[in-house]
Amino acid sequence: MKASYISLPYFRLLLLTLLVCCASCKSSFQKSPAIEFTRVPQANPGGPDLLDLIEGRVENAAPDQQIVLYAHAGAWWIQPTTDQPFTKIQPDGTWKNSTHLGTEYAALLVAPNYHPGAKLDTLPPLGKGVSGVMVSKGTIGMPASEKLIHFSGYDWIVRAASSSRGGETNAYSAKNVWTDSKGYLHLRMTMEDGHWTCAEVNLNHSLGYGSYRFVLEDNSHLPPSAVVGLFTTDETRSSIVENELDVELSQWSKPNSKNSQYLVQPYYITENVARFSTPDGLVTHSFRWQPGKVSFASVRGRMIHPDSKPFAQHVFTSGVPAAAAQTAHIDLYDFHHSQSHLQGPVEVVIEKFEYLP
Repeated sequence: MKASYISLPYFRLLLLTLLVCCASCKSSFQKSPAIEFTRVPQANPGGPDLLDLIEGRVENAAPDQQIVLYAHAGAWWIQPTTDQPFTKIQPDGTWKNSTHLGTEYAALLVAPNYHPGAKLDTLPPLGKGVSGVMVSKGTIGMPASEKLIHFSGYDWIVRAASSSRGGETNAYSAKNVWTDSKGYLHLRMTMEDGHWTCAEVNLNHSLGYGSYRFVLEDNSHLPPSAVVGLFTTDETRSSIVENELDVELSQWSKPNSKNSQYLVQPYYITENVARFSTPDGLVTHSFRWQPGKVSFASVRGRMIHPDSKPFAQHVFTSGVPAAAAQTAHIDLYDFHHSQSHLQGPVEVVIEKFEYLP
């Protein structure tokens, strides 16, 4: 009887066929990526200054893929900011970030070279760098309880949610706001659970055109990264519309720069910013807001008299927002988390707020 045999070329062809079949079978059993939300913020039209945490997890993601978040408020807006469009996936598959509020929220699993749009009418389909899309409606529930504080004859809402003022998300704590026995308002930045928490209050109603005055105690002790904001804005708008008038006290982490500025948003237009230096001691910062015009002035001391000589003043007649639903705000936050400049708690004291129609 002759022994049967397989020729070497035929054996090689058979082996190659088997390898291809095995690879095909293996690929057919590979699971598609899956995105899941584990925490979704409330459904809220949102606004450029209202944030909350959003969390989730991903299964079967490639090692270098990332999450891109969107919130829907009239359109899909990238989250948390246009210059921070990606959310990192942790080794255990979880992800977490801040988002501005909206009626719906979306998470996209994308390739590392993906270029997301800042504003979209519709979410992108799968393909071209997108390997997963998950959408969830905002949760339904009662709004979080607000802490009110009475200061200078007005009721102010104390911020407890995160905010992205200054282009970086900061945590805020209602514990950082109080009034003393004199009725003065105190705002602090303090460390909680290894992170700096900031402070902000805003009026619970709009005042419109008129004069806004803020009397502040000495702020020469502020570190270069601290920012004190005295401003009006409408944070309930669903789209990012510049509608602010600001007095900002900060060196923006540059110790040798001037420590104050007047501002009509948007800040990136050179003509909208007037830098100046605020001296040590008690000062009053004010602005007179009129249709198409806003006049800023700063003087030493508590009062502004007709014969008071400002140490700084500026008038803007371009880009001045019309009065709508803007409210007055007083804010203290850390610019771009420059923690190397914060050696301990930072505190500012506002003696008085005054409005004159």
